[in-house]
Amino acid sequence: MSNDDQDVIPTRQIEAFSRKVTATANHLIGPLGDAGVSQHYQNALSDIHRELRRPNLQRSILSFTQTSPRDLIRSNISIPEIQHRALSYVPDELLANIPENSSTYSLFQGFQATQPEDEKRHHHHKHSRRHSRGRKLLTEADEEQKGPPELTHLKNEKRSLNHRLEMLGIRKNMCSTEIREIDTKIANLNTMRKIVLDRLAGLEQEEMDLEQDILGVDNKLEDLEEELEDAAALAQKMPTTPTKSAVEEEEGTDEFMSESIYQKLPSSATSSPKSRRKRPVRRISMPILHEHLEAGSKIKELQAHNDTITALDFDAPFGTMVTSALDDTVRVWDLNAGRCMGLLEGHLSSVRCLQVEDNIVATGSMDASIRLWDLSRAEYNPQDQPAAHSNKDGTTNDDDDGLAFEGNPEDAPPPPPPSSMQDCPLFTLEAHVAEVTALHFRGDTLVSGSADKTLRQWDLQKGRCVQTLDVLWAAAQASTLAPSTVSTSDSAAATAGSGWAKTGRYMDAEADFVGALQVFDAALACGTADGMVRLWDLRSGQVHRSLVGHTGPVTSLQFDDVFLVTGSADRSVRIWDLRTGSIFDAYAYALPITSMMFDARRIVCAAGEDVVKVYDKTDGRHWDCGAGTVVHPGEEVGFEGVKASVVERVRIKEGYLVEGRKDGMVGVWSC
Repeated sequence: MSNDDQDVIPTRQIEAFSRKVTATANHLIGPLGDAGVSQHYQNALSDIHRELRRPNLQRSILSFTQTSPRDLIRSNISIPEIQHRALSYVPDELLANIPENSSTYSLFQGFQATQPEDEKRHHHHKHSRRHSRGRKLLTEADEEQKGPPELTHLKNEKRSLNHRLEMLGIRKNMCSTEIREIDTKIANLNTMRKIVLDRLAGLEQEEMDLEQDILGVDNKLEDLEEELEDAAALAQKMPTTPTKSAVEEEEGTDEFMSESIYQKLPSSATSSPKSRRKRPVRRISMPILHEHLEAGSKIKELQAHNDTITALDFDAPFGTMVTSALDDTVRVWDLNAGRCMGLLEGHLSSVRCLQVEDNIVATGSMDASIRLWDLSRAEYNPQDQPAAHSNKDGTTNDDDDGLAFEGNPEDAPPPPPPSSMQDCPLFTLEAHVAEVTALHFRGDTLVSGSADKTLRQWDLQKGRCVQTLDVLWAAAQASTLAPSTVSTSDSAAATAGSGWAKTGRYMDAEADFVGALQVFDAALACGTADGMVRLWDLRSGQVHRSLVGHTGPVTSLQFDDVFLVTGSADRSVRIWDLRTGSIFDAYAYALPITSMMFDARRIVCAAGEDVVKVYDKTDGRHWDCGAGTVVHPGEEVGFEGVKASVVERVRIKEGYLVEGRKDGMVGVWSC
């Protein structure tokens, strides 16, 4: 053993401990040669022998030897203590789950390692001064044995450094243990979160079922009220006077219709249609499940059409969605049940744009018409599960509209009733002479843009066009204004508009002339194929400001109180400050933007890929969401294991993302 190892335990402490043990033993036992101690020992033994000769004590000892250990424990433990031990009994299953103490350091070492260095040095200094007088002679003796002071100082410094290194190792071990404990807590919290999330999903489903029950009661109340009204009306029309003779009836042929014939007409012909239909559910409560799902989680996937999705929109999360595609169909979907509610039939060609607002749907088609629909008139009940019609050979027919679900037939939702949407059409707006490519309505005002190079403002109360805005004429007018009355951006827009109007060199043949628009009161924002974003004043019919920046057709736009966000085929998304008309922010992707929308937190884009490009406005982070992000081996990629198709249209509201693809698939995601 080396000198360093021997110096670990101080000699002074060993000697002090030895003296205490020797003094204690001498005091308790004492040497037998000592007369006082020996006499005391003899007296104690004689007292014990005297007590043992007593009969009562002998009987007690005999009884004690015959008593079993269990009886001894019962006799010594009171009843409350036995009850307490029974209640505090811990089964072996719980004891088996107690984690083992894998720490190699003691509790005292951990406490010692957590002390700051300054505090330990101060404590060591006070301790040294307190015992300096007693240690002086011992230290001098040690120095004489160990050598010169320099050698002693180096050895002390080495011990100090080794001690600090040991303390650092203990601290590292404590940090590692704490990290493992935190990971365990995080795993437990994630498990608890999943349990609560499942409970929330069950509560929302129960909430929806309860709303369905309320809807059923409302329908029964309406039916009963109508029956009572019919009975009251029939009672009022019953004749209270004697029946007229045949001659009197012949003389009264100048009347429009006799009362007896009027009474024989069916009630459906004499009154408005009965409201016995099962209306779609308008959620009273707001679903919040998607807000607590992990961003990018898939909620649902639907094979909505058999061709490219051209437009889609929905009213609220887990609410009603309307989709259109190049297969010339417009479908209404229940997002909560994942079922098709019916088809909106009436357009002669494919629908290029649509908007859903509460129960009202506006659709603009390639047949140059705009149609409005009221979904509250639909005959639909989410609780109904109509089965497919079966043939004589036991096979089932596909739905009548020709929609074939290419996935698992068992997972395909049942087809909607063919007459479920027959009462939904409201009226048709016809004034454009080319396909309608963009529309937006708010309140009683609807504005539409068409390939005939005009914008039209419609009064939805009267159902007619109240104003026509010619984009080419506005561009030509802007080019003739004096430079003193036009801002820099407006003059550049005028030049671009003039060149486009005269030569067409800014025109993209494949792009829609009017790519996107939005209206709010008298303000209208419109993006066109020349890359210009024009802000119109509907009261005067003039362009208030033009925003210059895009070098390709504007395909989508949306504005709020402060900002206007535009997406273009030039692969960029630009954020404009409406207060100054300048660019606030911009970013670009690898492919053209075909669709864009934002909510309070995120901007989502369809940029020619199989994923939705998401930009988080709060932290400036870009990430992808959609079926194209699923690349794990063995997991489903897209639909039926096939690589996901390109995303064409996106819509987002309150973190609830819906995207439509080229293959007709619609995906619903938490964003």
